[in-house]
Amino acid sequence: MFQAAVQTFSVSAAAASVYRGVFLVGFRRYCKKTSTKLRVSEALTGAEVGADVKVQGWVRSVRSQKNNIFFHVNDGSSLKSLQVVAGAEMNDPLLTFGSAVEVTGILKKSPHQKQPVELEAEQIRVVGGCNPVDFPFKIKERHSLEYIRQLPHLRCRTNAFSSLLRIRSEATAAIHSYFKDHGFVQIHTPIITSNDCEGAGELFKVEPSGPDFGDDEEFFSVPAFLTVSGQLHLEVMSGAFSRVYTFGPTFRAENSQSRRHLAEFFMVEAEISFTESLKDLTKVMEDMFRSATERVLARCVEDVDLFHRHVTPGHRDTVEAMLNKSFPVITYTEAIDILNRSSEKFTFPTDWGCDLMTEHEKHLVKHCGNVPVFVTDYPYDLKPFYARDNQDQPRHTTAAVDLLVPGIGELCGGSLREERLDLLMARLKQYLDLRRFGAVPHGGFGLGFERYLQCILGVDNIKDVIPFPRFSHSCLL
Repeated sequence: MFQAAVQTFSVSAAAASVYRGVFLVGFRRYCKKTSTKLRVSEALTGAEVGADVKVQGWVRSVRSQKNNIFFHVNDGSSLKSLQVVAGAEMNDPLLTFGSAVEVTGILKKSPHQKQPVELEAEQIRVVGGCNPVDFPFKIKERHSLEYIRQLPHLRCRTNAFSSLLRIRSEATAAIHSYFKDHGFVQIHTPIITSNDCEGAGELFKVEPSGPDFGDDEEFFSVPAFLTVSGQLHLEVMSGAFSRVYTFGPTFRAENSQSRRHLAEFFMVEAEISFTESLKDLTKVMEDMFRSATERVLARCVEDVDLFHRHVTPGHRDTVEAMLNKSFPVITYTEAIDILNRSSEKFTFPTDWGCDLMTEHEKHLVKHCGNVPVFVTDYPYDLKPFYARDNQDQPRHTTAAVDLLVPGIGELCGGSLREERLDLLMARLKQYLDLRRFGAVPHGGFGLGFERYLQCILGVDNIKDVIPFPRFSHSCLL
């Protein structure tokens, strides 16, 4: 019996040893196959040199040699791509320019000075093939913005537009950060509204569709439209919050296909209570412009450099001048005098009381040293009913201000708001309850986000700074 017990114990011990060995082998294999997933931007920092990593992205170039293949992978996180080195036996006919891949291997220091690291591949998996013959972008060609604009569903795969989208993302974060750091409360203003804040009548009407609605039936109690501005809703909030802002899409039904117009674009709008001075508005406009631009230049160095070197050469000097000089302030009357003294022949009239056109705005910017310039105190009849009346004579003006910038013209427009009930009643009988109950002096402004991007990058066509441009007769993706 004792011998039998010993035999049983020995067999059990041996079995346990085998199980332990199988477990350890399996565990080692599991550990070996577990790779750290990195974005290309993370891999390029070199922090994970020597580690087993996994990178996913799209092939930007492929080069085959007798013993090795070299290809670059980019996942949109960086302008630079990561070079992958693999043995020739790992080559795959589906591994082509434009294909989507997943690569696992060891991240190593590169022997070449132009790249800090490279990925020595142990496994390559082609996730999605791409026929380079049919692909509209060619590996060794530099495509113009005009060409890639025709391919809105694919242009994010180009260096220029992927850089633009990273810059746009950083600029968005920078603007939100500025307002948060300065005590503004973000308000989500509605996209569907019944008001026409701009008073231009260029609205997209919103109507229900489907069998439950008649042809002339309204979904809401009043006709509804896509918003042209969040200003009036911000004014509502300025009755309870001293500083508010919104950042969202706005819509204009302008029947134009010019390089300056979009049917859908983004607006930054702010409202400040307890202010009776345009200086309070211009200070926020200028500070926000500087803060956002400095952050974009600091955090998107390579992306901005691509534009300033290859798309708009020399524009970096313009941007630095805008940041290094204070923004001058002139009145509308002074602006008209400058235009009338100019030897330049303008297409549109420059009489006092005429609206400033783009040609006038660009001339004023150049006259003031090619830096952003504030124009204040516009004629009373040029501005909306809510702009504060200066009650001056003989030339009747309002406390309104525009910020004009190089290459673009108007970037921001704002005004003090008319809070005096008796003056508002003379202009408009609606819009009064906002002023009847606890009204305070306040003012605000709006900034066209796409125009801001054009300004800092020097891009001529506004359709090249928005992911999916919408304009008259354009195709919708």
